Amino acid sequence: MGFNCGIVGLPNVGKSTLFNALTQSAAADAQNYPFCTIEPNTGRVVVPDSTLHELARTAGSQKIIPTQLEIVDIAGLVKGASAGEGLGNKFLGNILSTDAIIHVVRCFENDDIVHVNGRIDPLADIETIETELMLADLESVEKQIKNLEKKARGLDKEAAKLLADANVIKKNLESSIPARLGEVDASPFNLLTNKPVIYVCNVEEASAATGNKYSDMVREKFGATNPVLVISSKIEMEISQIVDLDERKMFLDDLGLTESGLDQVIKTGYQTLGLQTYYTIGPKEAHAWTITTGMTAPQAAGKIHTDFEKGFIRAEVISPDDFIALGGEVAVKEAGKMRLVGRDYVMQNGDICHFLFNN
Repeated sequence: MGFNCGIVGLPNVGKSTLFNALTQSAAADAQNYPFCTIEPNTGRVVVPDSTLHELARTAGSQKIIPTQLEIVDIAGLVKGASAGEGLGNKFLGNILSTDAIIHVVRCFENDDIVHVNGRIDPLADIETIETELMLADLESVEKQIKNLEKKARGLDKEAAKLLADANVIKKNLESSIPARLGEVDASPFNLLTNKPVIYVCNVEEASAATGNKYSDMVREKFGATNPVLVISSKIEMEISQIVDLDERKMFLDDLGLTESGLDQVIKTGYQTLGLQTYYTIGPKEAHAWTITTGMTAPQAAGKIHTDFEKGFIRAEVISPDDFIALGGEVAVKEAGKMRLVGRDYVMQNGDICHFLFNN
């Protein structure tokens, strides 16, 4: 598994259409009325990885196992969701299980598709969603503060430290500052507004390559602190129907696009979450693994099996360029290009690894 993202936004902004396109499925009922998504829809897409396929061809691997992106389509939130409006804060809880939030913002005009607030105003839409997430976080932090106060009175030093941080976070939330932008580490508190946010401006087809005045507003307001992508969900739906890669490239070229929305989301997600890929390559299978940048070799081995991390001895590491250029593992070893690394080795993006461990 790679990473997962929750798609959020107001009703009728194109969330479910984008979900269908990105997952190349019709799992979400993309209809023109609010709250058509009654349960979170989950889809998984393969992360495009040309290096993995080239490595598999070089090794003659029988099976290719790419990493995946999991996308959760969460029902449209409305003002007052944290207090039970619309479908209530049930859906706020679904966001807690995701690594990042894809916030879809309506940046297109279409009289046939109603806007829940009766106007196109992406900045106001973003504020509505962000406010609901902060209100839900505020309620959560207040409950945690009460529990920490009890522990701190019992001279629990760790609780006292967390209590001080929680009070700072509470004050920030009351001042409309999300947890991710605060000065203290909010990770122990499992808060919605501590998750990275990727803004996706859903524009009409004609603006897919250049954006429009609405997407420009979002980029100007949030571009310095958050990734802002411009995507047309209608175009993504068309792309999802094109199986042939050459035809897909021609379609994108004709629209002035260099990559699909899915590729943009995956690339941005990896950058935002600080992720990278390493490989295990052999005749049976070529496998891509997603890890956090900065992980050591034992930690990376633990992604395969916890026993690999516990009993780690050393790892044999090959660069993908050497593997492909020289024609496989045997040739790399003969050329003296394989490295033996120990417990302190920090994994590099694209490493090919063979882990040695004690059972």
